[in-house]
Amino acid sequence: MYAVFRSGGKQYRAAKGDVLRLEKIEADEGSNISFDEVLLVGDGSDVTVGSPLVDGTSVTGKVLRQGKTRKVNVVKFKRRQNYLRQGSHRQFFTEVEITDIGAKAAKKAAPKAEAASDDAPATKKKATKKKAAKKATAKKAAAKKTTTKKATKKKVAKKTAKKED
Repeated sequence: MYAVFRSGGKQYRAAKGDVLRLEKIEADEGSNISFDEVLLVGDGSDVTVGSPLVDGTSVTGKVLRQGKTRKVNVVKFKRRQNYLRQGSHRQFFTEVEITDIGAKAAKKAAPKAEAASDDAPATKKKATKKKAAKKATAKKAAAKKTTTKKATKKKVAKKTAKKED
């Protein structure tokens, strides 16, 4: 069984017993952590894909250690400009061993019943939004017509003034 979960802005594929290096997580070494943002769960040919998350599923792991990666040299250089900047960077990480991939408490029946009862008010809300949008577009169209009439009156007034001179 494996899962794809999100942590620190990145996605990771993990199975039970895997050791992963994740972006730094504020947790003590030896403590257990849970990842609730599970995107996909697979078990052989049975794959469950969330939209965007799989409901009621979490990935738990044990923090093995906190550390820093190896040093990476950073060089910024522009030729013929007398520009050279050198530095280095070490990224923090948390090493986690995946201990379990499974469901939380199953609460699938209750949300479905609520969703069915909320459908009727939702359709009324959509209808009122459509009516409001139609009224707004009608007001905009009327406003545009009045501005064009004013412009034509000014042009006619200028033309008559020229003819009189």
